[in-house]
Amino acid sequence: MKNNLQTLSTPANKPVLVIGANGKTGRRLVQRLSEANLPYREASRSTEIPFDWNDRSTWNRAIEGTGSVYITVYPDLSFPGVAENVGIFANLAVTLGAKRLVLLSGRGEEGAQDAEDRLHKSGADVTIVRCSVFNQNFSESFADAIRYGRLSMPVGDIQEPFVDAEDIADVAFAALTDDRHIGEAYELTGPRLLSLPQVVEELSHAMGRPVQYEAVSVPDYAKELIDHGFAEEESLPIAQVLADVLDGRNASLTDGVKRALGREPRDFAEFARAEVAAGTFDLPGGAS
Repeated sequence: MKNNLQTLSTPANKPVLVIGANGKTGRRLVQRLSEANLPYREASRSTEIPFDWNDRSTWNRAIEGTGSVYITVYPDLSFPGVAENVGIFANLAVTLGAKRLVLLSGRGEEGAQDAEDRLHKSGADVTIVRCSVFNQNFSESFADAIRYGRLSMPVGDIQEPFVDAEDIADVAFAALTDDRHIGEAYELTGPRLLSLPQVVEELSHAMGRPVQYEAVSVPDYAKELIDHGFAEEESLPIAQVLADVLDGRNASLTDGVKRALGREPRDFAEFARAEVAAGTFDLPGGAS
């Protein structure tokens, strides 16, 4: 892709509005747009032009002057009322001239499908990027637990095709800069299925010290989320969504990354090695 950067552009050369620009995929997309010298506008509650999904009065100013939008929703598209909000936003974006919309959607989620349908009804040029659990959840959300050798989640003996956020950002970048992706829905997965015990085995191998996995109840996991800084009112719904989605429904591989980018997806083992080399899971003081 980097060899073709000079041929890429955004619609009408207007900025891309990146919602969730500080998130796992959003900040990686911003990096790619910056490297390609393409215009973008970062959008979150803390940016210069603020954007808040729960405050529609912030939407117009964020959208105005942009030509396309990368749409991410926190904490999840399956939360009540979120799909309706996305639909209202899409209609507004089209009205204000931001007609190309790329949605980070959830694989196997009814609420996510509702949001996708509402985007299509808006008349926008839509690309759907449909994923489940990211590799980077382990390095950016669960790093402390892994660092100290214990990962717990409200998930039993299922397998998941964990997908890398770098791949997601590459697909989103392509969708925002190349008309060939309009109308496509890309389901993205990693190249193999892994259970959580297998995930910690990969991490243990890369780190050179053991990490244990423990399946816990939804309420217990919600308490852990609070301990890690999540808002109390969000912790239980997030834990429940995780338990619901990680029930085996997505235990299949797709060719979405290859269809979109012409290459294979990044493997979890490669991700684990890179994070260990970067010191992500180092113990304080260099202890082993």
